[in-house]
Amino acid sequence: MDVTAGGRVAKAEKSKLVKRRYAAERRFRLYGMAAIGTAVFFVFLLFGSIVNNGWSAFFQTKLGLTVHFDESVIDKSGKRDRMTLLTANYRKLAREALLAELGVDPANRPMRRKAEALLSRGAAIQLRNIVMDDPSVIGTTRKVWLLASGNADALMKGAIDRDVPESRRQLDNQQVAWLDELKQKDILSLTFNTGLFTYGASSQPETAGIGVAAIGSFFMMLIVVLLAVPLGVAAALYLEEFAPQNRWTDLIEVNINNLAAVPSIVFGLLGLAVFINFAGLPRSSSLVGGLVLTLMTLPTVIIATRAAIRAVPPSIREAALGIGASKMQTVTHHVLPLALPGILTGTIIGLVQALGETAPLLMIGLVAFVVDYPATPMDPATALPVQIYMWATAAERGFVERTAGATIILLGFLILMNSTAVIMRRKFERKW
Repeated sequence: MDVTAGGRVAKAEKSKLVKRRYAAERRFRLYGMAAIGTAVFFVFLLFGSIVNNGWSAFFQTKLGLTVHFDESVIDKSGKRDRMTLLTANYRKLAREALLAELGVDPANRPMRRKAEALLSRGAAIQLRNIVMDDPSVIGTTRKVWLLASGNADALMKGAIDRDVPESRRQLDNQQVAWLDELKQKDILSLTFNTGLFTYGASSQPETAGIGVAAIGSFFMMLIVVLLAVPLGVAAALYLEEFAPQNRWTDLIEVNINNLAAVPSIVFGLLGLAVFINFAGLPRSSSLVGGLVLTLMTLPTVIIATRAAIRAVPPSIREAALGIGASKMQTVTHHVLPLALPGILTGTIIGLVQALGETAPLLMIGLVAFVVDYPATPMDPATALPVQIYMWATAAERGFVERTAGATIILLGFLILMNSTAVIMRRKFERKW
């Protein structure tokens, strides 16, 4: 009886231990699920905040005005001289068209100024571009969709509260009434903002875009691909397949791993000292930015490539060498093709990191006010993350939505590149 009772007690204790173990496992799973849920919540909160602030940047308020391209204002002489056409008073043409639409007397200066405040300063540039592209429009009357001012655009998007007292509002009651009148006439409307993708830097939010920054980022990424990828893959192949194991190769490996953890701003200081001050390369150019990002990306490419090469089974090498292949043939014909999916994944991850970097580019002067598109990597340019940084520091209300809108575009590129890396790895990866 004592033995039986003792056995039952032992079984009961074991049962309690098992139950505690299962309970601990369930708690651990709950902790893991809670951690994942918290991370997902904050990711959605971040993306929700960005989209909520940035969706309006993809739309722009425009005024459809009937503009008379008066020859006496644009080119009195009729010679169609390029400089004369460039310096004509196109602002006057836009103002006269708006005053005529609103029925405002041009001699009434206070009302004229109120009405003119509804037009963007970029409206004159729009009319100038129309004339420069086709001088035959001079003397004709055409309906042109011109940009509204930042405050008018903000009111149409609901960013300016109509219920706020007039003294604290950017637009007074008369201007609000004019905008409502133009909207009822279908002269005022929200259209897709193509300028966000084509315009360069501007002090006015309605004429600011990421076009120049996108070209600058493209040139820099092209330089990174042409330099970091072949150099990184070649260095990884040598260290993994050919380099002898001694203190020098160990020192190189340690330094490569350390470089991957160096703050990015240090690479900016290096680029400023070497490429600009010593080599004399042009400041604020895509070439210098690409070289700095190449230095920053190289450790990532080397580490990822070495890991991919190391994952190829030794039996592949042994079989190739056994049938008479040389060391170089073994590496180029067998090891490298089998490691290619991992190499591509690591390379894309390195490019994603480089595309989103800001600090090193600020150090080499890419935080520049660039209006014209860069034709070559030697021309002044900026980059997409730097453009976002500059807009974030601007005081105007319209730049808030521009900042969030450009962030959406940048995140879209990053997500696309990361998704490409995952898809390529799953498609081409071989399991041994």
